[in-house]
Amino acid sequence: MSLPVLDFILTNYKNFNARVTRDALLAYWSHLQDGGKMFWTLAGAMSSAQLGITLAPAIREGLIHGISSTGANLEESLFRLVAHHSYRDFPDYRYFKKSDDTKILKDQMRRVTDTSIPEEEAFRVVEHLMIPMWEGASRDGTRKFWHEYFYDLIQKLPKKLHEGKPEESWLLAAANKNLPIVVPGYEDSTFGNIFASHVKLGECSASIVKSGIEYMAEFYDQYEELSTGAGCGFFQIGGGIAGDFPICVVPSIKYDLQKKAKPWAYFCQISDSTTSYGSYSGATPNEKITWDKLTEKTPMFVIESDATIVAPLILSALLECHRNPKEANKLIAKKS
Repeated sequence: MSLPVLDFILTNYKNFNARVTRDALLAYWSHLQDGGKMFWTLAGAMSSAQLGITLAPAIREGLIHGISSTGANLEESLFRLVAHHSYRDFPDYRYFKKSDDTKILKDQMRRVTDTSIPEEEAFRVVEHLMIPMWEGASRDGTRKFWHEYFYDLIQKLPKKLHEGKPEESWLLAAANKNLPIVVPGYEDSTFGNIFASHVKLGECSASIVKSGIEYMAEFYDQYEELSTGAGCGFFQIGGGIAGDFPICVVPSIKYDLQKKAKPWAYFCQISDSTTSYGSYSGATPNEKITWDKLTEKTPMFVIESDATIVAPLILSALLECHRNPKEANKLIAKKS
Protein backbone atom coordinates (compact mmCIF):
# COMPACT_ATOMS: atom_id res chain seq x y z
CA MET A 1 0.00 0.00 0.00
CA SER A 2 1.56 3.27 -1.18
CA LEU A 3 -1.19 5.34 0.49
CA PRO A 4 -0.98 4.41 4.19
CA VAL A 5 -1.96 7.82 5.58
CA LEU A 6 -4.86 8.30 3.18
CA ASP A 7 -6.07 4.76 3.91
CA PHE A 8 -5.80 5.36 7.66
CA ILE A 9 -7.86 8.56 7.45
CA LEU A 10 -10.52 7.04 5.20
CA THR A 11 -10.78 3.97 7.43
CA ASN A 12 -10.79 5.59 10.85
CA TYR A 13 -11.95 9.19 10.56
CA LYS A 14 -15.74 8.84 10.68
CA ASN A 15 -17.14 11.42 13.07
CA PHE A 16 -16.53 14.66 14.98
CA ASN A 17 -13.26 16.48 14.25
CA ALA A 18 -11.93 13.36 12.56
CA ARG A 19 -14.74 13.46 10.02
CA VAL A 20 -14.15 17.14 9.29
CA THR A 21 -10.45 16.38 8.78
CA ARG A 22 -11.33 13.68 6.26
CA ASP A 23 -13.87 15.84 4.44
CA ALA A 24 -11.50 18.83 4.32
CA LEU A 25 -8.74 16.61 2.91
CA LEU A 26 -10.99 15.15 0.19
CA ALA A 27 -12.32 18.60 -0.78
CA TYR A 28 -8.74 19.94 -0.94
CA TRP A 29 -7.69 17.07 -3.22
CA SER A 30 -10.77 17.52 -5.41
CA HIS A 31 -10.04 21.24 -5.72
CA LEU A 32 -6.47 20.55 -6.84
CA GLN A 33 -7.62 17.99 -9.39
CA ASP A 34 -9.95 20.58 -10.85
CA GLY A 35 -6.95 22.83 -11.40
CA GLY A 36 -7.52 25.02 -8.34
CA LYS A 37 -4.87 26.59 -6.15
CA MET A 38 -4.51 26.76 -2.37
CA PHE A 39 -3.34 29.61 -0.16
CA TRP A 40 -2.11 28.80 3.36
CA THR A 41 -1.91 30.99 6.46
CA LEU A 42 0.51 30.23 9.30
CA ALA A 43 -0.18 31.55 12.78
CA GLY A 44 1.14 30.25 16.08
CA ALA A 45 4.61 28.72 16.28
CA MET A 46 4.30 26.19 13.48
CA SER A 47 7.88 26.62 12.31
CA SER A 48 9.28 25.96 15.77
CA ALA A 49 7.04 22.88 15.83
CA GLN A 50 8.77 21.75 12.61
CA LEU A 51 5.76 21.84 10.29
CA GLY A 52 8.33 22.23 7.51
CA ILE A 53 8.85 18.45 7.54
CA THR A 54 5.59 18.13 5.56
CA LEU A 55 5.02 21.73 4.48
CA ALA A 56 8.28 22.00 2.50
CA PRO A 57 7.65 18.98 0.22
CA ALA A 58 4.04 20.15 -0.27
CA ILE A 59 5.38 23.49 -1.52
CA ARG A 60 7.94 21.80 -3.78
CA GLU A 61 5.30 19.49 -5.28
CA GLY A 62 2.84 22.28 -6.02
CA LEU A 63 0.18 21.58 -3.38
CA ILE A 64 0.53 25.09 -1.88
CA HIS A 65 0.56 28.19 -4.06
CA GLY A 66 0.88 31.11 -1.64
CA ILE A 67 1.39 31.77 2.08
CA SER A 68 0.51 34.38 4.65
CA SER A 69 2.91 34.02 7.56
CA THR A 70 3.50 35.83 10.80
CA GLY A 71 6.93 37.36 11.08
CA ALA A 72 7.68 34.79 13.79
CA ASN A 73 6.90 31.77 11.61
CA LEU A 74 8.96 33.24 8.78
CA GLU A 75 12.10 33.77 10.87
CA GLU A 76 11.69 30.58 12.88
CA SER A 77 11.92 28.47 9.73
CA LEU A 78 15.33 30.03 9.20
CA PHE A 79 16.28 29.54 12.87
CA ARG A 80 15.50 25.82 12.61
CA LEU A 81 17.82 25.57 9.62
CA VAL A 82 20.83 27.26 11.22
CA ALA A 83 20.46 26.17 14.86
CA HIS A 84 18.55 22.88 14.91
CA HIS A 85 21.06 21.01 17.09
CA SER A 86 21.00 23.72 19.76
CA TYR A 87 17.25 23.65 20.35
CA ARG A 88 16.19 22.16 23.68
CA ASP A 89 12.90 20.44 24.38
CA PHE A 90 10.97 20.61 27.65
CA PRO A 91 8.30 17.88 27.60
CA ASP A 92 7.47 18.55 31.28
CA TYR A 93 6.79 22.27 30.73
CA ARG A 94 3.30 21.99 32.25
CA TYR A 95 4.86 21.34 35.64
CA PHE A 96 7.41 24.16 35.54
CA LYS A 97 7.71 26.74 38.27
CA LYS A 98 8.60 30.34 37.58
CA SER A 99 12.11 29.53 38.73
CA ASP A 100 12.39 26.86 36.02
CA ASP A 101 11.58 29.39 33.32
CA THR A 102 13.96 31.88 34.90
CA LYS A 103 16.73 29.29 34.53
CA ILE A 104 15.81 28.84 30.87
CA LEU A 105 16.15 32.60 30.44
CA LYS A 106 19.58 32.55 32.09
CA ASP A 107 20.58 29.75 29.71
CA GLN A 108 19.75 32.16 26.85
CA MET A 109 16.91 30.02 25.56
CA ARG A 110 13.48 31.31 24.53
CA ARG A 111 10.79 28.74 25.34
CA VAL A 112 7.92 28.11 22.92
CA THR A 113 5.63 25.65 24.72
CA ASP A 114 7.74 22.47 24.91
CA THR A 115 10.73 23.54 22.81
CA SER A 116 13.06 26.54 22.87
CA ILE A 117 14.97 28.74 20.45
CA PRO A 118 18.67 29.24 21.29
CA GLU A 119 19.53 32.93 21.36
CA GLU A 120 23.20 32.80 20.37
CA GLU A 121 22.92 30.02 17.79
CA ALA A 122 19.70 31.30 16.16
CA PHE A 123 18.98 34.99 16.78
CA ARG A 124 22.56 36.21 16.79
CA VAL A 125 23.79 34.06 13.89
CA VAL A 126 20.99 35.30 11.65
CA GLU A 127 21.38 38.85 12.95
CA HIS A 128 25.02 38.96 11.85
CA LEU A 129 23.93 37.92 8.36
CA MET A 130 20.84 40.11 8.08
CA ILE A 131 22.10 43.44 9.40
CA PRO A 132 24.63 43.95 6.55
CA MET A 133 21.76 43.39 4.10
CA TRP A 134 19.69 46.08 5.82
CA GLU A 135 22.63 48.46 5.98
CA GLY A 136 23.39 47.93 2.29
CA ALA A 137 19.77 48.56 1.36
CA SER A 138 19.81 51.74 3.48
CA ARG A 139 22.87 53.03 1.64
CA ASP A 140 21.47 52.11 -1.78
CA GLY A 141 17.91 53.21 -1.15
CA THR A 142 16.66 49.70 -1.96
CA ARG A 143 13.12 48.79 -0.85
CA LYS A 144 11.90 45.22 -0.47
CA PHE A 145 9.11 43.31 1.19
CA TRP A 146 10.02 41.78 4.55
CA HIS A 147 10.03 38.21 3.24
CA GLU A 148 12.30 39.13 0.33
CA TYR A 149 15.18 39.81 2.72
CA PHE A 150 14.65 36.34 4.18
CA TYR A 151 14.36 34.80 0.72
CA ASP A 152 17.68 36.38 -0.25
CA LEU A 153 19.41 35.33 2.96
CA ILE A 154 18.27 31.70 3.03
CA GLN A 155 19.18 31.15 -0.62
CA LYS A 156 22.68 32.61 -0.10
CA LEU A 157 23.25 30.82 3.20
CA PRO A 158 26.39 28.63 3.00
CA LYS A 159 25.57 24.92 3.35
CA LYS A 160 28.12 24.68 6.16
CA LEU A 161 25.70 26.72 8.27
CA HIS A 162 22.88 24.20 7.75
CA GLU A 163 22.22 22.29 10.96
CA GLY A 164 18.66 21.36 10.14
CA LYS A 165 17.76 19.44 7.00
CA PRO A 166 17.32 21.91 4.13
CA GLU A 167 14.62 19.71 2.63
CA GLU A 168 12.57 20.35 5.79
CA SER A 169 12.79 24.16 5.60
CA TRP A 170 9.53 25.50 4.21
CA LEU A 171 11.09 28.96 3.85
CA LEU A 172 13.83 27.58 1.62
CA ALA A 173 11.28 25.65 -0.46
CA ALA A 174 9.18 28.81 -0.84
CA ALA A 175 12.21 30.94 -1.73
CA ASN A 176 13.35 28.47 -4.38
CA LYS A 177 9.91 28.65 -6.00
CA ASN A 178 9.58 32.40 -5.39
CA LEU A 179 6.22 31.59 -3.81
CA PRO A 180 3.91 34.58 -3.24
CA ILE A 181 4.09 35.48 0.45
CA VAL A 182 2.57 38.18 2.61
CA VAL A 183 3.88 38.85 6.13
CA PRO A 184 1.35 41.13 7.80
CA GLY A 185 2.43 42.69 11.08
CA TYR A 186 6.04 41.57 10.63
CA GLU A 187 7.02 44.21 13.21
CA ASP A 188 5.66 41.83 15.85
CA SER A 189 8.58 39.40 15.64
CA THR A 190 12.08 39.08 17.02
CA PHE A 191 13.63 40.44 13.85
CA GLY A 192 10.99 43.11 13.62
CA ASN A 193 12.22 44.30 17.03
CA ILE A 194 15.87 44.00 15.96
CA PHE A 195 15.17 46.03 12.82
CA ALA A 196 13.34 48.69 14.85
CA SER A 197 16.35 49.03 17.16
CA HIS A 198 18.68 49.66 14.22
CA VAL A 199 16.26 52.23 12.84
CA LYS A 200 16.14 53.95 16.23
CA LEU A 201 19.95 54.01 16.40
CA GLY A 202 20.10 55.60 12.94
CA GLU A 203 21.93 52.63 11.41
CA CYS A 204 19.13 51.60 9.02
CA SER A 205 16.28 53.37 7.27
CA ALA A 206 12.75 52.20 8.07
CA SER A 207 11.81 52.80 4.42
CA ILE A 208 13.90 49.84 3.15
CA VAL A 209 11.03 47.53 4.15
CA LYS A 210 7.79 47.92 2.24
CA SER A 211 4.71 48.42 4.37
CA GLY A 212 1.73 46.22 5.09
CA ILE A 213 -0.36 48.47 2.85
CA GLU A 214 2.06 47.74 0.02
CA TYR A 215 1.71 44.03 0.80
CA MET A 216 -2.04 44.28 0.25
CA ALA A 217 -1.63 46.36 -2.90
CA GLU A 218 0.66 43.63 -4.28
CA PHE A 219 -1.65 40.89 -3.08
CA TYR A 220 -4.54 42.26 -5.16
CA ASP A 221 -2.68 41.22 -8.32
CA GLN A 222 -1.40 37.98 -6.82
CA TYR A 223 -4.90 36.92 -5.81
CA GLU A 224 -6.34 37.70 -9.23
CA GLU A 225 -3.70 35.41 -10.74
CA LEU A 226 -4.14 32.67 -8.14
CA SER A 227 -7.92 32.68 -8.54
CA THR A 228 -8.00 32.09 -12.30
CA GLY A 229 -9.60 28.87 -13.47
CA ALA A 230 -11.05 26.82 -10.61
CA GLY A 231 -10.19 29.51 -8.08
CA CYS A 232 -8.05 29.69 -4.97
CA GLY A 233 -8.81 28.04 -1.65
CA PHE A 234 -7.93 29.30 1.81
CA PHE A 235 -6.33 26.94 4.34
CA GLN A 236 -5.91 28.64 7.71
CA ILE A 237 -3.86 27.48 10.68
CA GLY A 238 -4.81 29.30 13.86
CA GLY A 239 -6.18 32.82 13.79
CA GLY A 240 -4.81 36.30 14.14
CA ILE A 241 -3.45 38.61 11.49
CA ALA A 242 -1.94 35.80 9.38
CA GLY A 243 -5.50 34.79 8.47
CA ASP A 244 -7.36 38.07 8.92
CA PHE A 245 -5.16 40.04 6.51
CA PRO A 246 -5.24 37.96 3.30
CA ILE A 247 -8.87 36.80 3.45
CA CYS A 248 -9.93 40.45 3.15
CA VAL A 249 -8.50 40.69 -0.36
CA VAL A 250 -11.75 39.54 -1.99
CA PRO A 251 -14.11 42.20 -0.54
CA SER A 252 -11.39 44.84 -0.91
CA ILE A 253 -11.04 44.14 -4.64
CA LYS A 254 -14.83 44.24 -5.00
CA TYR A 255 -15.70 47.26 -2.87
CA ASP A 256 -12.51 49.32 -2.73
CA LEU A 257 -11.09 48.71 -6.21
CA GLN A 258 -14.57 48.37 -7.71
CA LYS A 259 -13.49 45.32 -9.71
CA LYS A 260 -14.80 41.81 -10.08
CA ALA A 261 -13.26 39.24 -7.77
CA LYS A 262 -13.80 35.52 -7.48
CA PRO A 263 -14.72 34.44 -3.97
CA TRP A 264 -12.41 32.07 -2.14
CA ALA A 265 -13.12 28.63 -3.59
CA TYR A 266 -12.57 26.62 -0.38
CA PHE A 267 -12.12 27.38 3.30
CA CYS A 268 -10.62 25.30 6.09
CA GLN A 269 -9.40 26.43 9.48
CA ILE A 270 -7.58 24.35 12.06
CA SER A 271 -8.00 26.09 15.40
CA ASP A 272 -8.62 25.36 19.06
CA SER A 273 -10.05 28.84 19.57
CA THR A 274 -13.68 28.83 20.70
CA THR A 275 -16.36 31.19 19.46
CA SER A 276 -16.74 34.00 21.99
CA TYR A 277 -17.47 37.72 22.16
CA GLY A 278 -16.05 39.15 18.96
CA SER A 279 -13.51 36.36 18.49
CA TYR A 280 -12.58 36.33 14.82
CA SER A 281 -10.28 33.35 15.30
CA GLY A 282 -13.14 31.32 16.72
CA ALA A 283 -15.88 32.65 14.44
CA THR A 284 -17.74 30.17 12.28
CA PRO A 285 -17.17 30.45 8.52
CA ASN A 286 -20.78 31.61 8.10
CA GLU A 287 -19.83 34.94 9.65
CA LYS A 288 -17.40 35.48 6.76
CA ILE A 289 -20.32 35.28 4.33
CA THR A 290 -21.64 38.54 5.77
CA TRP A 291 -18.29 40.20 5.00
CA ASP A 292 -18.36 38.85 1.41
CA LYS A 293 -15.22 36.79 1.94
CA LEU A 294 -16.98 33.43 1.43
CA THR A 295 -20.31 32.44 -0.12
CA GLU A 296 -22.93 29.93 0.91
CA LYS A 297 -21.61 27.62 -1.83
CA THR A 298 -18.00 27.67 -0.58
CA PRO A 299 -16.89 24.31 0.87
CA MET A 300 -16.22 25.20 4.53
CA PHE A 301 -14.50 23.20 7.25
CA VAL A 302 -13.49 23.99 10.83
CA ILE A 303 -11.26 21.45 12.54
CA GLU A 304 -11.18 22.15 16.27
CA SER A 305 -7.92 20.46 17.07
CA ASP A 306 -4.16 20.86 17.33
CA ALA A 307 -2.67 21.96 14.01
CA THR A 308 0.63 20.25 14.83
CA ILE A 309 -1.28 16.95 14.71
CA VAL A 310 -3.81 17.62 11.95
CA ALA A 311 -1.80 19.59 9.36
CA PRO A 312 0.97 16.97 8.92
CA LEU A 313 -1.69 14.27 8.49
CA ILE A 314 -3.51 16.24 5.80
CA LEU A 315 -0.27 17.18 4.04
CA SER A 316 1.04 13.61 4.14
CA ALA A 317 -2.19 12.28 2.66
CA LEU A 318 -2.18 14.97 -0.04
CA LEU A 319 1.41 14.11 -0.96
CA GLU A 320 0.39 10.46 -1.31
CA CYS A 321 -2.53 11.47 -3.54
CA HIS A 322 -0.33 13.72 -5.66
CA ARG A 323 2.26 10.98 -6.18
CA ASN A 324 -0.31 8.25 -6.86
CA PRO A 325 -3.44 10.01 -8.16
CA LYS A 326 -5.09 7.03 -9.88
CA GLU A 327 -4.58 4.75 -6.91
CA ALA A 328 -5.75 7.49 -4.54
CA ASN A 329 -8.96 8.11 -6.47
CA LYS A 330 -9.71 4.39 -6.54
CA LEU A 331 -9.23 4.12 -2.78
CA ILE A 332 -11.38 7.21 -2.16
CA ALA A 333 -14.17 5.85 -4.36
CA LYS A 334 -13.97 2.48 -2.61
CA LYS A 335 -14.11 3.83 0.93
CA SER A 336 -16.45 6.79 0.48
